[in-house]
Amino acid sequence: MSEYERWEARYAVPDYAFGKEPNYFLVSCKPLLPRSGRALAVADGEGRNGVWLAAQGLDVVSLDFSPLAQRKARALAAERKVDVSFILGDVHDWAYPSSGFDVVVEIFAQFSTPAERRLKWAGMKRALKPGGLLILQGYTPKQLLYGTGGPKRVEHLYTRVMLEDAFGDLRDIRIVEEEREMHEGSSHAGMSAVIGLTGRRP
Repeated sequence: MSEYERWEARYAVPDYAFGKEPNYFLVSCKPLLPRSGRALAVADGEGRNGVWLAAQGLDVVSLDFSPLAQRKARALAAERKVDVSFILGDVHDWAYPSSGFDVVVEIFAQFSTPAERRLKWAGMKRALKPGGLLILQGYTPKQLLYGTGGPKRVEHLYTRVMLEDAFGDLRDIRIVEEEREMHEGSSHAGMSAVIGLTGRRP
């Protein structure tokens, strides 16, 4: 089964695999968000995070490669009465516009190989306007012990060293590692080992 087929099968169920509520780390970053501007939600899936960003007054582009996920995301946006622009595309080879966004968000998009991840993260940084905010969260290798969500291959997981290496050229970097109970739909449920980063493009 290809990566595309795997995600289409995951999103084919009636329920929202990751729930309808935004990721807690993203919500915790609300004080950092601008009051207006453009936001890019990378690998936004069923739309819970992109829809929340739109509810904060941002002009949101939700990028994902799953038609089934975007169908559910459109329904969620309609339910929450917000406007979101949906783009069907691969986060690894999408043409990230230079300095196109005030905010770029990646939450649990850990299906990338190391080579794909470098391309994606380079594109995400390029897409930030000067002073623009990057918000990212993922699982750490310790998550393999918990098995409550996320990838099963260690090379897909995030470490502090990896994030510092990839985003060390940003300013105001903050990295938070924690272990906590997570309840984000049926796919993220239970004690979890996560790492989050915020930073701004110089």
